[in-house]
Amino acid sequence: MRRKLAAGNWKMNGTADDLAQIEALTAAFAAPSVDLLICPPATLIAQMVWKKGAHPLAIGGQDCHTAAKGAHTGDISAPILAAAGATAVLVGHSERRTDHQETDALVSVKATAAYDAGLTAVICIGETLAEREAGTTLDVVRNQLAGSIPDAATAANTVIAYEPVWAIGTGKIPTIEQIAEVHGFIRSELTARFAAEGEGMRVLYGGSVKPSNAADIFAVADVDGALVGGASLKADDFGPIITALEATV
Repeated sequence: MRRKLAAGNWKMNGTADDLAQIEALTAAFAAPSVDLLICPPATLIAQMVWKKGAHPLAIGGQDCHTAAKGAHTGDISAPILAAAGATAVLVGHSERRTDHQETDALVSVKATAAYDAGLTAVICIGETLAEREAGTTLDVVRNQLAGSIPDAATAANTVIAYEPVWAIGTGKIPTIEQIAEVHGFIRSELTARFAAEGEGMRVLYGGSVKPSNAADIFAVADVDGALVGGASLKADDFGPIITALEATV
């Protein structure tokens, strides 16, 4: 059985004042029955690791460079994230792909860098609204999976996050049938390429996940949890999503 995962991406939000949200979250879920992950700005990683203490909440980065070190002003490497206490890192988020023109090939190299540093790579994929309306969603997803996931991927070091770009932060969401179609397709692609390892890789849904729709999304086969954006910033918003996921265990 794949263990469920509720992951939060704080994006470019949060200062030390917001660490109170971590205290509230760990107090509310002292012994969670699902895995929890928060990816804050890099400046908060070490503080968040200290704040959570022995709680099983995992802390991750939002991106990493392909190199372990070097003359790359403003970038952060996977080993630096690991040294700060991170155990995972997002790679290939649509905002990185769009804002920084990141390609599938670059995402794959970043995922490899994460593996080399002992981090779990949360590899993000998803189609744009134009691609959805053109009927090419599955082609886009197939190409992103093939190009973004390294051959060294395993169930232990890789999580896939399917986030339709047009649903991120918009309040729009695919139908349950559309989510089921894409997640089933992703699972078939993973098992075809990685066999048993592909069956064990967790596939998260992301894109306007909130307490009001979480239960319906988590009831879909092959949805192993969620990658949550804005709703993960406050424990009062993220908590009900975690509770909905725990109800599926």
